[in-house]
Amino acid sequence: MVAAATPQTVYRTLLATHGPQGWWPAETPFEVMVGAILTQNTSWRHVERALDQVRAETALSAEALLALDPARLAELLRPSGYYRVKTRRLLAFCERYHAAGGLEPLAALATPRLREWLLATPGIGPETADDILLYAFARPVFVVDAYTRRLFSRLGLLGGDEDYETIRGWFERALSDDVALLQEYHALIVAHAKHACRARPVCAGCALRACCPSSEPSQES
Repeated sequence: MVAAATPQTVYRTLLATHGPQGWWPAETPFEVMVGAILTQNTSWRHVERALDQVRAETALSAEALLALDPARLAELLRPSGYYRVKTRRLLAFCERYHAAGGLEPLAALATPRLREWLLATPGIGPETADDILLYAFARPVFVVDAYTRRLFSRLGLLGGDEDYETIRGWFERALSDDVALLQEYHALIVAHAKHACRARPVCAGCALRACCPSSEPSQES
């Protein structure tokens, strides 16, 4: 019989298995915001290459990015993929960020209002907005991504067809408003999805196998 999983038991198991992940790798909150936009539809290693190129060219600030020739910025962002689209999105964000007065005025907004502001920016959807809220502004929100849907659907805790807000609300009700825990949880889900709960799962040795009704008993690798 498969033991039932809960968000809390999954978190404890993943933390014991993978250890602290130390997310988000950035020197400033603004760098987190830039990274959240660039990481859409690509891996973090590609984003790091793009960020390194930008840092080698200019300061990583809204003002410096807006001062760059858009064609040059696009070339610097090329490693992140979809670089022309991301250039437009990043510049749109920088314009609104600069117009809002930067970090301090935005940080003074209540979380629902700040989330509305982020979602009103072209190219920023719920997942990117919540990445920014959680890691740049340290707000207690749960980030839902494709890895979350895959893992918790396989665990039988999600049906797989719920919308983003339904899943986010369910996790936030189930967990505390501990920002550090929420930051770690998202990172651990990503780590586990890459290590074991892949598109083609590697069930052998998976720390969640005992509570996963989707596990494959005969799988050896």
